[in-house]
Amino acid sequence: MSDAAQPSAAEVRAAAEAVKTALDRHLDAVERRSGQDDPAVYAAFDELAAAAEVYDELLYDTYDEVTPFEIPGSDSLPAYAGPEEPSALSVLIRRDYTVAEPQRLLHQAQRIADLDPDAADEAVGNGAGADRADAAAVVGSSVHAALGVLFGEFEPDEIASRHKEFGLEEGDSTLWVAAADEPAEPGDWLSAPFDQADPQRVVCRFDVSAVFDEELDGDDDLLEPLDRERPNREPLDRER
Repeated sequence: MSDAAQPSAAEVRAAAEAVKTALDRHLDAVERRSGQDDPAVYAAFDELAAAAEVYDELLYDTYDEVTPFEIPGSDSLPAYAGPEEPSALSVLIRRDYTVAEPQRLLHQAQRIADLDPDAADEAVGNGAGADRADAAAVVGSSVHAALGVLFGEFEPDEIASRHKEFGLEEGDSTLWVAAADEPAEPGDWLSAPFDQADPQRVVCRFDVSAVFDEELDGDDDLLEPLDRERPNREPLDRER
């Protein structure tokens, strides 16, 4: 940051005062909470987090100093605005994988196709009367078809627990539990399953990501003095 863009000491002081005000409001909301999921508490939480992040940024830019706070990322969920007593739930899951070992994936899919020719037919998309031998051959040479066989044969949780066996490498994953007013009609959302996901109705969420790992790279690093660096910003779950 150039000298011309440097925030002033007065701006840093004002940001610190904003944190104090937000802290008082948060404590007041907690003391006056009307229930376990009081929206006023969530709103005060978000206000305090935002004020602390502004202060932390200005403090670092002006004085090259950091705070001990762990600031929730800007992609954190908004305050809960769903029903107080949900009568239905939607569980939204996303798991990312990389095809790390294509040959292993193809081998596993071929094995499945040999044991269950119907799985190869469905993955390749052959119609009635198609040559099953051709379908099985495609499965053993096409990653696209192999993935169709794999995910058609195993439940997602089993794939998650055996991903290395199938030549896959885990990426980020997340699970959202969202409240609903009433159960959806059968087949109502199947054409667009995630379009109705409302972050304000998420009761809880569970995230897994490599960005949360802060392990040192090797034992040799323990012998070197550690520089005081600005901490990474990681989204935190709000637990109630």
